[in-house]
Amino acid sequence: MSWFADIDLNELNHFTVLIRLLLAVILGGIIGLERGANKHPAGFRTHILVCVGAALAMLTNQYIHANFGPLVDPSRLGAQVITGVGFLGVGTILVTGRYKIKGLTTAAGLWASACIGLAVGIGFYSGAIIAAALVLISLGLFPRLEAAFYQHSRTLSIFVEIDSAKNLKPLIHAIKEMDIKVSEAHLDKSALNIEGASAVSMVIRLPRKRLVHDVLEQITDLPYVIIVEEI
Repeated sequence: MSWFADIDLNELNHFTVLIRLLLAVILGGIIGLERGANKHPAGFRTHILVCVGAALAMLTNQYIHANFGPLVDPSRLGAQVITGVGFLGVGTILVTGRYKIKGLTTAAGLWASACIGLAVGIGFYSGAIIAAALVLISLGLFPRLEAAFYQHSRTLSIFVEIDSAKNLKPLIHAIKEMDIKVSEAHLDKSALNIEGASAVSMVIRLPRKRLVHDVLEQITDLPYVIIVEEI
């Protein structure tokens, strides 16, 4: 293995090109597996393609710089990758009929995969590997921490479907009777499950020591409430 010790992984040759592109496949694939396993729009193959494409862009940058002189900007293609992936990420973001935004984390994951690919492509191996590990931790472990923290949050946005618009005032009154402050409330005619029903988007502020789950259950138990969702 003495020949391997003589190889400079920062140089551009057939071996380092292979190593960098394979590393891009591995790191992008790891992130993509987490997204795909949780049924998000961009999964395993998409993240691999983004990461490998970004790595190839930086390899091409280094190749141009090495073969066409120092006057060539070695970061030009990388900058275009960042912009292009931004447009790709927009395609994964959806706003549902209940004004719930989905896909932001997946879009950010694609952007991060592209940045990891750029780092791999230029030979910044340690930065790419550490970043991939942190992204994976953020996607896999932090949602539990986030859920635990938000469970004790005092400000909450909810979507409520009621059987009739006439019950909007009784709904607000009942919520206030629970010692909950209603900051905003407006009717929303979209995404109704039952004909003739009305939907209300609300921002409420919970009293201390009241859990989100308990409050949602209490609102759901009201006779004229069809469904309650946090948004």
